Amino acid sequence: MTGEKKDYDLVIVGGGPAGTSAAYTAAKNGARVALLEKEEKIAQTVRTSGVTWIKDVKKFGIPREFYNEIKNYTFCSPNNHVTISDSEPRAVVLDVRKTYQWLAKQAEKEGADIFVNTNVTDIIKNKEGKISGVKASSEEDYIFNSKIVIDASGFQSVVAKSLGVATQWERFGAGAECEAYVEHVDSDTWWLMVGQKYSPAGYAWIFPVGKNIVRIGVGVGKPESSVDPTERLKELMDARVGPIKNLGKITPIEFHYGLIPNDGLTRKTVYDNLILVGDSAGQANPLVLEGIRYAIKFGRVAGEVSANAIKSGDTSEKSLIKYEENWKKDIQSKIKSALKVQNRWISLSDEEWDKELEIIGELNADEFIDFIKADFGLSNMVKLAAHHPKLAVRQLFNMVKGSK
Repeated sequence: MTGEKKDYDLVIVGGGPAGTSAAYTAAKNGARVALLEKEEKIAQTVRTSGVTWIKDVKKFGIPREFYNEIKNYTFCSPNNHVTISDSEPRAVVLDVRKTYQWLAKQAEKEGADIFVNTNVTDIIKNKEGKISGVKASSEEDYIFNSKIVIDASGFQSVVAKSLGVATQWERFGAGAECEAYVEHVDSDTWWLMVGQKYSPAGYAWIFPVGKNIVRIGVGVGKPESSVDPTERLKELMDARVGPIKNLGKITPIEFHYGLIPNDGLTRKTVYDNLILVGDSAGQANPLVLEGIRYAIKFGRVAGEVSANAIKSGDTSEKSLIKYEENWKKDIQSKIKSALKVQNRWISLSDEEWDKELEIIGELNADEFIDFIKADFGLSNMVKLAAHHPKLAVRQLFNMVKGSK
């Protein structure tokens, strides 16, 4: 092997929310951490609409100036629309770039070394055949030796694929989005648009970022639909379809495109000397394909578990399994339930969506947020079925109950 050698306790591949969060807690717990990011700076490219939940951003300590609060939730189908309003905001739209860069700075403050413009080209194995670092290239070649590697490389799962423990995701969402200045926008309100003209296997959206800036996007489920989300987005914006027509003049700022896994929690996420986290682990909510809160939360868990394993001198799968046990206990049953709901949604016709919105419109804010977050606690579903005895909701309750 050629290249400059660098020795660390922990190497993290990927400078998104999962990788930076893992770097933060690992360094805070005494590990020598290297975070490798292939782009020239953290969050140079934005691949997500940035929607998450106010309860989580406050828990993570994300500064208030980095997000726009949402308290009105509007669903639009071809011939119907409903708005659920709350007195207090429950959702937020993040300034993704600023948020990710803030997470990286938090890691640096704890002593993590961040290497940007550094592309992982291969893995390194020890004499026992276990992963023991990565090869990377920047202006020159490097060898990063480590006791543990965390794959936080997102959808591409660079490390897991190189090691041969993962293949490409079979189901995923492809999202195209235009961030733009607009003339008219209610900064408290998001729009989710469903039905064939918006997306045949997904949804379209308008998410306000604040100061007359919105994100207009389209997400399409693959392989369920062959529609190109970039082309569909252009069609919707050119024709000013649905609520887009109410935005007035649209002045594009930048284009975003991203892929997010939708196979559910099908991957093993812990091996000897290796942890998978975030999109590499498939940790995403299938209903609206958001996973930032999972990436930060379980990134922090992965970093802490890694640091403790390094301190103990045991970085085996058995030692690292605490990480997998943590996320499974927290979200496995919820994601399983949400996949069943999503599979039902994908099959709905436009007419069925019109009726579905009538049922959604009967939910109060608490019920709606629990539902759209895929927070399918059984007690929540019992209350939902009791309050809303319509057939579709009872079917939903039975699906969720059956997946426990």
